[in-house]
Amino acid sequence: MERKHMSAFALYQTFSADVSPPAKKPSLQVAAKKKKKKENGVAVNKVNTLKAQIKSDKKKRKKLVKSAQREESLKGTTEKQEEECVNGDGDTIDALLADLARVNNSRERASTLFQWLINPIPVKAFFRETWEKKPILVQRKNPDYYKGLFSTAEFDRILREEDVQYGVNLDVTSYTNGKRETHNPPGRALPFSVWDFYERGCSLRMLNPQAFSSTVWNMLSILQEQFGSMAGANIYLTPPGTQGFAPHYDDIEAFVVQLEGKKHWRVYNPRSDDEVLPVISSPNFDQADIGKPILEVVLEAGDLLYFPRGFIHQGDCLPDAHSLHITISSYQKNSWGDLLQKVVPAALEIAMEEDVEFRQGLPLDYLTYMGVQNSDKDDPRRSKFFSRIESLMKKLINYAPVDAAVDQKARDFLHDCLPPLLTPDELASSVQGAPARWERGRVMDVGACITTQTQIRVLRAGCARLCSDGDTVHLYYTTDNPRVYHKEELKSFEINPEHTDAVEFLIHSYPKFVTVGSLPCDSAKDRVDLAEMLFERGIIHTAEPL
Repeated sequence: MERKHMSAFALYQTFSADVSPPAKKPSLQVAAKKKKKKENGVAVNKVNTLKAQIKSDKKKRKKLVKSAQREESLKGTTEKQEEECVNGDGDTIDALLADLARVNNSRERASTLFQWLINPIPVKAFFRETWEKKPILVQRKNPDYYKGLFSTAEFDRILREEDVQYGVNLDVTSYTNGKRETHNPPGRALPFSVWDFYERGCSLRMLNPQAFSSTVWNMLSILQEQFGSMAGANIYLTPPGTQGFAPHYDDIEAFVVQLEGKKHWRVYNPRSDDEVLPVISSPNFDQADIGKPILEVVLEAGDLLYFPRGFIHQGDCLPDAHSLHITISSYQKNSWGDLLQKVVPAALEIAMEEDVEFRQGLPLDYLTYMGVQNSDKDDPRRSKFFSRIESLMKKLINYAPVDAAVDQKARDFLHDCLPPLLTPDELASSVQGAPARWERGRVMDVGACITTQTQIRVLRAGCARLCSDGDTVHLYYTTDNPRVYHKEELKSFEINPEHTDAVEFLIHSYPKFVTVGSLPCDSAKDRVDLAEMLFERGIIHTAEPL
């Protein structure tokens, strides 16, 4: 079988052609009524001793970081000009993340990091032409592009130093002769047994690497602002000449990032319209069920493969190399249908309370002409019944609490979110970096004061959100979230009604710092009290360390 390697832009042009395609939730009803007032590259290149080359690489990296900062000024540029702002060369992933930490706006950080992930494909072109539509491949001929993100050595360190549990943090799998098996014993996954499984041809899947790797945590916590949806990841380590998983499709948008070795991938179209952008992942398929692949390629270190949910895929290792890759995922249960599942029941509840037409009784004899057993009847009463249903459905939109339902989706997202990994500046100017301590037999540096002249802002663009259940207003926030998915309940606290305008003002002011004295509260004391409460909970930080 010939496996051709094409340039990134050649592949991009090829696929530009048409390709077939937790916590208790507050009531939406009360919230809807009360809201009626307002409603409805950067890789580790091999050390080059030529000073000129080093200098060139650093300039390229700085150009990538600045590209997001120029986003507003680029809105009117042509696609060609946008592409010229993109590059993928530079130093280590740590250096990129360090440069991103100096970007003042967390949304710009997210956009820049995502551009680096998919480079050289422009972000706008990706979301316009590819996202949720078709697979795309980037082959870079640069094995160091993603170096520093994760490694087999890091995998081994985690097994030795962390409490990795089979079935919770690690799966041991195999796929042989068309049969997929999981081989998880109970208890902790120690190197002695894990590497024995690997030597016997089993694949290893680490389910939540962000809990153990600060680099993965940092990346995902930044990227989740790009998607407005949870960004998750799994790590896959596969021995040479083996396959760990059967053909299947997922319910997430998948970015396969090849870190080490190489892997042979086959991607197939959804089998029917019903499987386009599916709500849930598929069972395992037999080879006979899936037809011929639309894309077959060998991913090498530094390459990227994206495919939307619903595209069947399988990957196997060639005999001459192992494979380590990370799959970054997003957009699980984030469709219009998922939003409407929250809107429609709440709208119906409100309509039945406020509109007598929804409370009127069904026809006495409707069971005699409606239902499956009567569906073939040519009965004029059936047409009248359907017309009444259609009329009620059209009226239902008038009672739809859309904003309240969006807030409920937002609460779900905030619960899913990783906490931000603070930059050095954020750490020094937030409660987490406050210098209070015990030293020389006494407490030191306690009681640093926030005044009306102190400049503050929220820690990240999406780290807090005001929501109402109708009776009270709560501020939901992510800064205290754990690194393990849903390990704890969603964090929130009640906000005094007189402080809601001030919190909204803070959220909408980001990324600008504002003085505490400018908060729209009734008194200077209220302004300082509110700022101190938000600071103590890690939701805001100051322009300068206190």
